[in-house]
Amino acid sequence: MLELQNVTAGYTRASVLHDVSIVVPPGKGVAITGHNGAGKTTLLRAAVGLLPIQQGKILLDGEDVTKWRANKRVRRGVGYVPQGQLCFPQMTTLENLQLVDGSSSAIDEVLGTFPALKDLLGRRAGLLSGGQRQQLSIARTLLTKPRVLILDEPTEGIQPNVVAEIERVITELTQRGDLSVLLVEQHVGFALRATDYFYVLESGRVTASGEGGAGAIDAVREAMAV
Repeated sequence: MLELQNVTAGYTRASVLHDVSIVVPPGKGVAITGHNGAGKTTLLRAAVGLLPIQQGKILLDGEDVTKWRANKRVRRGVGYVPQGQLCFPQMTTLENLQLVDGSSSAIDEVLGTFPALKDLLGRRAGLLSGGQRQQLSIARTLLTKPRVLILDEPTEGIQPNVVAEIERVITELTQRGDLSVLLVEQHVGFALRATDYFYVLESGRVTASGEGGAGAIDAVREAMAV
């Protein structure tokens, strides 16, 4: 569904990613993990189209989208949830959702995915907890009907019960078969439980990859310790 082929990317003249190749199969979850500064967020920004790449290709469902702007990639099915539990703080939870899609059926569908938001529709988003804002950020992106959902550190600063809820949602979304997930995460246990495949990124290069699941935790931690 989404593929980065031999991608080199960075800022001004400095390259952060070096010849990185990543494959996100249809209906599967893929985790990118690694230490701070490894290039994980740079990889996502390149995939979304917020950062032009210096070399390589980016394919979406087999089509070369390397030169496409971010808004065109979104229209073709790329959904991006950046770090920081971003929202419009002066608007209510419902208004944040309605900015993307005002139809009650679409909103009811995402509220079925995140039922905790149902009792918060009238509350200003700026008054929500970090975990509630993160659920709102993901719900808002799901309203765009993505085929690839890209998440950047969704558990950062989030209470454990919400982390478990986000893990449940990622698992359920990929099990439907019509949505792929690309997840950047330092919480190795969460990342591997929620996805089917993993890549370890260090100093802008892929140093390990394989099938996900709890059985891969030791292999990932060993790769990150090198």
